[in-house]
Amino acid sequence: MSREVILYIGASLDGFIAKENDDLKWLEETEGEGDNGYSEMYDSIDTTIMGKRTYDYVMEHAEAFPYPDKKNYVFSTSEQGSTEYVVFVNEDVVAFTTQLKEQPGAKIWMVGGSDILDAFIKENLIDEYIITLTPHILGSGIPLFKENNPQIDLVLVDTKRFGQFVQLHYKVKK
Repeated sequence: MSREVILYIGASLDGFIAKENDDLKWLEETEGEGDNGYSEMYDSIDTTIMGKRTYDYVMEHAEAFPYPDKKNYVFSTSEQGSTEYVVFVNEDVVAFTTQLKEQPGAKIWMVGGSDILDAFIKENLIDEYIITLTPHILGSGIPLFKENNPQIDLVLVDTKRFGQFVQLHYKVKK
């Protein structure tokens, strides 16, 4: 049985995950409840995958690396090697992740960003979608879903409210 890849992400009601300049202030200022379900998701994974732009954003805005107890892979065309917490991957994201799914372990969190997410959706590599909607209509920005995706049928697992957030939890219909 292969490991599952989950997408756990926040999005505006009109489907944007960030403003054009990567601004997430609107997301951080939203009144939530507790940790908005983050701990439950985080405890279910042992690996993260993200793009270099997402990694750079995390490193710029976090006081310390936020996933020190997980295996962390950062896809990059410029960076090589590894740091204390991450391994930089210069391979094809889809091929690498397909191999990763076959290795023993817990779930894999696809942290972002939009280009990796788009590649995953086009190849139907995501098994669970946990999308937390915010009470914002941004009008423009970086979209959660790009164009020309295949049809992927989902099953609603759960909905939760965390203050002003609404979390939708879907699994891909097998």
